[in-house]
Amino acid sequence: MSDDSRLRSGEPLVGVVLVSHSAAVAASVADLARALVGGGATVPVAAAGGTRSGELGTSAELITAAARSVDRGAGVAVLTDLGSAVLTVKALLAEGDELPDGTRLVDAPFVEGAVAAVVTASTGAGLAAVEAAASEAYTYRKT
Repeated sequence: MSDDSRLRSGEPLVGVVLVSHSAAVAASVADLARALVGGGATVPVAAAGGTRSGELGTSAELITAAARSVDRGAGVAVLTDLGSAVLTVKALLAEGDELPDGTRLVDAPFVEGAVAAVVTASTGAGLAAVEAAASEAYTYRKT
């Protein structure tokens, strides 16, 4: 099914999880991405920042809960900030049963990639297109 017909038919949108070592950073990037969508569909976005105790770090439990909360059956794109966040998501994916089927770790810059992922998902694009848009953010030049 084309992305445009997916949106018109009311099929589920790709969910996005933003994993940061800081709860405040993850939540702020999620807010920014949602705000920049404009008139598109409301994309399920969840922030998974910090640890359960509110410290800096990453939490497999928070990541798993966030992925499950945004899973609507169209896939989940997970973007991370730093090294151990990447390693935690990779470990969860390797376990095979912790994250929803169709969850992908997306290699993209955290802020720009998150905005591109959420905006693209809001158009009804599938997981591959969301991943490609987020990854393409590496090529954004500022000069």
